[in-house]
Amino acid sequence: MKVILAGGGSGGHIYPALAVAQALLQETGPAQTELLFVGARGRLDESIVGEAGLPFAAVRAGPLRVGSPLRVLSGLANLAVGLAQAWRLLGRFRPDVVFATGGYGSVAVGIAARSRRRPLVVYLPDLRPGWALRLLSRLATRIATTTEHGMSELSSDKAVVVGYPVREAFWSTDRQEARRRLSLPSDEPVLLVSGASQGAHQLNVAVAEQLDRLLELCHVMHLTGHADEADMLALRDALPEAQRERYHVFGYLEEMALAMAAADLAVLRAGASVLGEVPAAGLPAVLVPGVYEGWDQSPNARYMEERGAAVVLENARLDELTDVVRPLLADEGKRRALGEAARRLAQPDAARRIAQLLRETSAQGATA
Repeated sequence: MKVILAGGGSGGHIYPALAVAQALLQETGPAQTELLFVGARGRLDESIVGEAGLPFAAVRAGPLRVGSPLRVLSGLANLAVGLAQAWRLLGRFRPDVVFATGGYGSVAVGIAARSRRRPLVVYLPDLRPGWALRLLSRLATRIATTTEHGMSELSSDKAVVVGYPVREAFWSTDRQEARRRLSLPSDEPVLLVSGASQGAHQLNVAVAEQLDRLLELCHVMHLTGHADEADMLALRDALPEAQRERYHVFGYLEEMALAMAAADLAVLRAGASVLGEVPAAGLPAVLVPGVYEGWDQSPNARYMEERGAAVVLENARLDELTDVVRPLLADEGKRRALGEAARRLAQPDAARRIAQLLRETSAQGATA
């Protein structure tokens, strides 16, 4: 079976595809399954996929829902070029099925799959689909969603709830081994702060402004994103030695499973990955939903909060970050309750369910 995986622009669209790829290869072996990941040129896609060991092909892509008319025109031009590239790519590779996880990196590939009459399976990782997934869901042969909320958002009889596909390491990483590999102490509290694969500037600023107070409470493992990495490293280097040893800065960390296993508490953006990775790790979390052009992560955060699996802190209240973190670090019972509630949301079979859906759809052919 030949499968094209398409998605990109952010880790939230890339990592679910990689988890499904891992499940496909485990079940059938590389001799029976040929995979190709197609993503956006010049983004994180190529480096993340390359590190995972999958072949990668790039098509031109860019955001369309932006404030500037000139940038909209640029996005449309990129889409037109990307469509031509994706059309040729599908003609050469001839996939039995195409799997799209959203993001503007998947749009051209999904449209080309439809025009080439290749089966298209679309996955909605978030509770609420963005414009790319709303478009692709109209073209899809089958649709998979993380939660039941996705069914109502897409209003499609082609949809099935599968959970969020998480890479195998999230189910098997040991806390003490994770701390050893990340050079963290075995017996002191650790706070993980992450703005996802690209970082979150507002969150980084809040940490910088409150760093002295945070370091009094715990070690801080800060995943800054590459854009703010140099500034945060400079801030760390300027700290007194005792504080410097408690502040651990990473621009990007491929092994997120290690970071989550090592942490006592996390402060995270509320992208789709929190719906799968936080439950898999059983990690108590404070979720800070990002607000972007045409997109808001609040539904993901509120879903977790309503199920007792997280605490929500709005962007406008980031100056209260230390005040929110302090009582949680001091209350092991509260953290345990959050972690157990998160664990109840875990779907260990999600990647395998999607892999099975891809095999079934491939066998049936394009029926949409």
